[in-house]
Amino acid sequence: MVDVAKAAGVTRQTVYAHFSNRSEMLISAILHFGDQLDIEARLAPSRTAPDGRSRLEAYTRAMLEFFPEIYPLKQSLMRMGASDEEAKSAWQDRIRAMKEGCAEAVKALKSDGDLLEHLSEAEATDLYFTLLSMDGWAHCVLENGWSDADYLAEMQRVITLALVKQ
Repeated sequence: MVDVAKAAGVTRQTVYAHFSNRSEMLISAILHFGDQLDIEARLAPSRTAPDGRSRLEAYTRAMLEFFPEIYPLKQSLMRMGASDEEAKSAWQDRIRAMKEGCAEAVKALKSDGDLLEHLSEAEATDLYFTLLSMDGWAHCVLENGWSDADYLAEMQRVITLALVKQ
């Protein structure tokens, strides 16, 4: 927190007065970063979709379009080390929000009667969240040369096959 105070040009006490701990400060920084990406506007098509299939497609698109922008943040937080509980907590806060978005898309599919019958909402949410793995995106796009557009198209196809009645 001392480094943050120096970078902001304020005293360490000012930072401590505003944030109760480092984890709270990291979460706030991540949320601020998200504000810069205009997350609310970019998620609007998912949140206002007329049906579950459209919501699933829009949420998938929004998440995969975020990945190139937020992956460096994930890497930075993970570099802080497995023993840095506050960094892990800050990242997990954002992962929980992503999973909540997955759950809402699945809920919309279910309410439309379009969710595959053998999956519960919880199972479908877990599967969808897993398919939207940032590490999977990094493996295909960053490490193996897939274009973002090709990866998005293939994930839309795979996610639809995995969750939606045909």
